[in-house]
Amino acid sequence: MGEGERFQLGTVGALTLSVVSSVSIVICNKALISSLGFTFATTLTSWHLLVTFCSLHVALKMKFFEHKPLDQKTVTGFGILNGISIGLLNLSLGFNSVGFYQMTKLAIIPCTVLLETLFLAKRFSRSIQIALLVLLLGVGIATVTDVQLNALGSVLSLLAVITTCVAQIMTNTIQKKHKVSSTQLLYQSCPYQSGTLLISGPFLDWFLTNQNVFAFKYTTQVLAFIIISCLISVSVNFSTFLVIGKTSPVTYQVLGHLKTCLVLAFGYLLLHDPFDWRNILGILVALIGMVLYSYFCTHESQKKVSEEATQPLQAGEGESDRLIGVENGSGGVVTDAVAQKAPEWKSNKDLHA
Repeated sequence: MGEGERFQLGTVGALTLSVVSSVSIVICNKALISSLGFTFATTLTSWHLLVTFCSLHVALKMKFFEHKPLDQKTVTGFGILNGISIGLLNLSLGFNSVGFYQMTKLAIIPCTVLLETLFLAKRFSRSIQIALLVLLLGVGIATVTDVQLNALGSVLSLLAVITTCVAQIMTNTIQKKHKVSSTQLLYQSCPYQSGTLLISGPFLDWFLTNQNVFAFKYTTQVLAFIIISCLISVSVNFSTFLVIGKTSPVTYQVLGHLKTCLVLAFGYLLLHDPFDWRNILGILVALIGMVLYSYFCTHESQKKVSEEATQPLQAGEGESDRLIGVENGSGGVVTDAVAQKAPEWKSNKDLHA
């Protein structure tokens, strides 16, 4: 199996792991929040990250991966930024209607495209732009219902979108720039992410729910769901960094909208959530956008690989042409020399005669 095939297989595995784990944790958390009344989302996320760090620390001790030191300022800033983006997304949900919050999540893709175009000089073809537009239209039809605006909620949403985009772009660029794996980056940034949310989480949750996470009655069932959620989160966090590192922030967001569609479908099938023709139409349109995006990305990547493969061949052919030209030129010189010497040899022969 070639290196390219292994990379593609790894990418497919990362995407699959991300979808399965994310859908699983959403269903688990939905039962935890809706059915059991545990509404402390930010604090729960901090526990997720803490368990992820502990799991990776055990994996490091067992030599499953190697520790690679990174610039401390980069890791600290990256980890804190990730924690802030999570907190802002939760605040955005708390201060806005569900419909406006869904629009906030939809805005992450165009914002990411804009930032990568402006600051990283990345180019997105017209085909990919159209595919993303179809995807966003479908997800919007399926998820956006009541849209109510307010000044504070809009500011929080804007900050949430910007911090999320920057954090995801940094996830990709740090891995490539410093040549670290997703596991190494996640391990080093997790303490700062979890620390940020462990400190701010209880206050944010109290502010949003008017309830104290430490005063909540933790039944056996609640604890069981929290433990399951934390265990699944290890896979979610790992696959998130893995997908962004292997693909791009935009692809990760496209994958996120696929998860949204799957969650809607599973919510209808398993939890009997309300489902109407608008949800079905939106999911179908979104799936068309995802298929188009996947097709155009695959087509462009194959085209790029073929172009890169032909460049060395063309360079080799040019080098061969130059060598042939030199040989022909040197042959001409030898021939001329022989031609010039021939008469001299003959004249000498005539003299001796």
